Amino acid sequence: MLIDMHAHVIPDELAAIGGSGGGHAGPRIERGDDDDTRLLVTEQIRFSAASAFFSADRRIVTMDESGVDAEVVSPMPPLLDYALTPSDGRSLARRVNDFVAGLCAAHPERLLGLGMIPLQDPDLAAAELSEVAATGLRGVEIGSNINGLSLGDERFLSFFQEAERLGMAIFVHALNPTLRDRLPGPAVGSFGFAAEIALAAASLVAGGVPEKCPGLRLAFSHGAGGFPLMLTRAQYFWGRTWDEQPPAEPADGANGDIGPSPTELARRFYYDTLVFDRRALRYLIDMIGPEHLLIGTDFPAMPREQPAGKTLLSMGLAPEVVEDITWNNCFRFLGVTPLAGTAGKGR
Repeated sequence: MLIDMHAHVIPDELAAIGGSGGGHAGPRIERGDDDDTRLLVTEQIRFSAASAFFSADRRIVTMDESGVDAEVVSPMPPLLDYALTPSDGRSLARRVNDFVAGLCAAHPERLLGLGMIPLQDPDLAAAELSEVAATGLRGVEIGSNINGLSLGDERFLSFFQEAERLGMAIFVHALNPTLRDRLPGPAVGSFGFAAEIALAAASLVAGGVPEKCPGLRLAFSHGAGGFPLMLTRAQYFWGRTWDEQPPAEPADGANGDIGPSPTELARRFYYDTLVFDRRALRYLIDMIGPEHLLIGTDFPAMPREQPAGKTLLSMGLAPEVVEDITWNNCFRFLGVTPLAGTAGKGR
C-alpha cells in the first residue's frame, strides 16, 4: 500500500475576497481555455491547473496510473494568503475547506483532506480548528512563515496547543521565502524554498514547540529542506560530542539537566520524502528514522515518479521499513485507523 501525503488541490471556482478600495485581494479561480483547466490567480502568479487539481474522479485515475492507493490532499500553497485581514482570511479558509471536504467525500476510501486556517490571527486560527474538524478534514496545512514571522514565535504557541488538544495534524509547507533578496531570481524556486522550510523546522525546535506540545502531530514538506543536515551541528553544540554520543561532562562533573537534544526534538515530527535523490533519502532514514518519514510528491504541481515511491522502493529496505514509510506512518501522523478497503494492501 502507498499513501501520498503531500498532494495539492484547488477549488474549481473561487471568487476573490478583499480588494475593496484598491486593497489586497485574495486568490481567485478563473476558467481556463476549456472545462478541464482552471487558473489560480493571485497578485503574484497566474497558475494553470489541469483537472487533476479539482476533479475527484480525475485524481483517482491519476492515482491508479502511478500506483497510489490513497492521497492526503491539501490546498495549493498560494491559497494560504496571510496578507488578508483575519476576517477575510477566515472566509477564504472556510470556502476552500468546504471544497476539500466535498472532494474527499466523493471517494472517502481514497482521499483524506487537510484544510487551512487564518494563522495571521493565531487566536482566530485556533478557534477555527474545531470548524475544520467538523467538516471531516484531518488537520490543516500552514505556511512556513506567517507574514515573515517564524513559526517558533511564542505568538503561535496557543494555536499549536489547541491543535494538540483536538488531535489535529499540522502540515507545514514551504511558502513565501524570506531570503528572496539574497538569491538571484530563479534560485528562489530551487534553493529558496528548501532554505525556507529548513528555517521553519529550526524555529519550531529552537522555540521549544516539541517540548511544550509533546502530543502535537506535525509534518514538514520537502524533507524540511536542509534542516536534517543542520541537526548535526546543533547536536554538537548541545552536547559537545560527535556522532550523537552522550553529552560531555564538564570539568567539575556537574552537567545538570540540559534537556532533550535537538535530534530528539526533531524526531518528534514527520518529514516527507520529496528530496529527489536516494542519497538524501538515505540520510533522512539514518538521521530522522524511518518511523518519521512519509511519502510526498507535490502532485499535481510536480510530476510523480512512475510508479510513485520508485526510488524508495528500489533501495532494498526491510519490508517493515517500507511499510512504515509508505503507509503506516501516514495513519499515525493523521491519527486515524486504516481506511476501509485499504488496510493490508501491498505493492
